[in-house]
Amino acid sequence: MANASAIINDDMTLEEKLSAIDAAMAAAQATADDNAQSSGGAAAPIDPQDFLMCEGCQ
Repeated sequence: MANASAIINDDMTLEEKLSAIDAAMAAAQATADDNAQSSGGAAAPIDPQDFLMCEGCQ
């Protein structure tokens, strides 16, 4: 899981933050898709709700 401070900072506007988060999620999904295709499987889509829960609650 990515560290939020590596993606966004306090100097960014809300739109810049949302765009940065969207780009990070798309990159993570692309990586998962590439890894799944190379192993012959299918990657499950990333559920944004997972980022709002601690690992114990998932």
